[in-house]
Amino acid sequence: MDIQNNKKELIKLIQENKGIVFKICNSYCLDREDREDLAQEIIYQLWRSGKTFHAEQKFSTWMYRVALNVAISFYRKRKSANALVSFTENLIDIEDNDYENVDYENEYEKTRKLLQKCINELTELDRALIILFLEAKSYKDIAEILGITETNVATKISRIKDKLKQKILNYKN
Repeated sequence: MDIQNNKKELIKLIQENKGIVFKICNSYCLDREDREDLAQEIIYQLWRSGKTFHAEQKFSTWMYRVALNVAISFYRKRKSANALVSFTENLIDIEDNDYENVDYENEYEKTRKLLQKCINELTELDRALIILFLEAKSYKDIAEILGITETNVATKISRIKDKLKQKILNYKN
């Protein structure tokens, strides 16, 4: 199916899967304007790449592949132009609180922010892998999206989990 020639169908599919664009943009850009620029670039590339979608593929898998490729290119361009703020500077302000009288809801939110901070410190490929893993994508889908083997996906995810655990422990200590 050539969705490039069926503009209404392409728009409908992008609209139904727009959450993918938001997740990718939030993971690769700190600034709201950069997220908007990246979202526009992703939508533009999806539009241009419609002819590469094949009906035997899941649209969301194809969309992830296009969106991640655009995001990584966007990130690299910004990084090389020194326009992107360092991941370690003012990313998320995690407060050091005394853990007496623990407020579990607040504690959950702090842990979530800390995890997001640690994910943002990963390389582009590792960040893409963990985002897809957290989206409950199968190793097969992740491998297809990123163009690596399922075995490589499993190995890398295991290593990334270990890295994240260590980073979180380092931040908490």
